[in-house]
Amino acid sequence: MQITDRTRLEEALRAERFLLFKHSNRCPVSTRAQSEYEAFVQAHSDVPTGWIDVVDQHEWSLWVAAESGVEHQSPQALWIRDGRVAWSASHFKITQAALAVVATKD
Repeated sequence: MQITDRTRLEEALRAERFLLFKHSNRCPVSTRAQSEYEAFVQAHSDVPTGWIDVVDQHEWSLWVAAESGVEHQSPQALWIRDGRVAWSASHFKITQAALAVVATKD
């Protein structure tokens, strides 16, 4: 589900458990990562997750970087646990398998 309001994004960063995916529709690497993310979401419907478009919501993406302390990249996946980034990956490190490993560590 795309996150389209700032309140929902703020809640995601404070969540007990949340996977945030940052995506650019202008980048083929991001398109590949999005396919991996979507496959993970289909296989793990119990994981709370959402994504933001870093082009249309650029200021939100930068805000996430400032709030989380994780440098902005795109594509990027951030695993939030207890209101902190417990794991992050970008580019080709975003795979369905990597996301599944992180999700099972809860």
